[in-house]
Amino acid sequence: MEEKPAIITVSNLVKKYDDFTAVNHISFSVQEGEIFGLLGPNGAGKTTTLEIMETLRDKTSGKVIINGFDLDQSPAAIKRIIGVQLQAAGYYPNLNLTELIELFSGLYGVPANPMQLLEKVALTDKAKARYKALSGGQKQRFSIATTLINQPKIIFLDEPTTGLDPQARRNLWDLILDIRQSGTTVVITTHYMDEAEVLCDRVAFIDSGNIIGINTPDHFIDELVASGFERTKEVKKANLEDVFIHLTGKAWREG
Repeated sequence: MEEKPAIITVSNLVKKYDDFTAVNHISFSVQEGEIFGLLGPNGAGKTTTLEIMETLRDKTSGKVIINGFDLDQSPAAIKRIIGVQLQAAGYYPNLNLTELIELFSGLYGVPANPMQLLEKVALTDKAKARYKALSGGQKQRFSIATTLINQPKIIFLDEPTTGLDPQARRNLWDLILDIRQSGTTVVITTHYMDEAEVLCDRVAFIDSGNIIGINTPDHFIDELVASGFERTKEVKKANLEDVFIHLTGKAWREG
């Protein structure tokens, strides 16, 4: 993709817990308007890195600049321009979706139109439903809607499609691509490599707290193929998930 200014710059970031180093002097930048993926196995340091950028976890050392703001000097300014996907425990289960958006709007100190936000994630028919009554996919869509309340420049999504069925997963992909199309930068972690391949402009592989590669998905794949790698199974033009979507459709499901 065309080189754009960096909206996030991370330099020599370190996070230690006593003798354990969770993040080990990593450096990377995220371009404005891209979808950037942090990929790696469990315990690699992805979520820790994400939480530091989100101002939710203290770093041990290093420098983080977000949209020109230094994390050490201006965390409040950073909070105003980012959207963070909350886990389920972050919501009051007995409030309906309209009430929850109004609550978060008040906490952010910004006006929000609940129905407009719910329309973006195909949940207008659930405006009066309680959060606890939603399906897994609906909860994930609503959590993404809440990241957009303050019209952020950057949103952070931590494994947003984990546990979803193929339809809900593909529809969330479309939603994330639409968010990026509107000019918002997206930083995402995922364990699904097909998801990263579809969504991400660039990815960083993290293992044992170290970055072991940053590039576009296509570059990594082409490099591996050029090394002589061959899949043991013939690569087809579609996979079983494509068959599932073709047979059952892409309509939003209630379950």
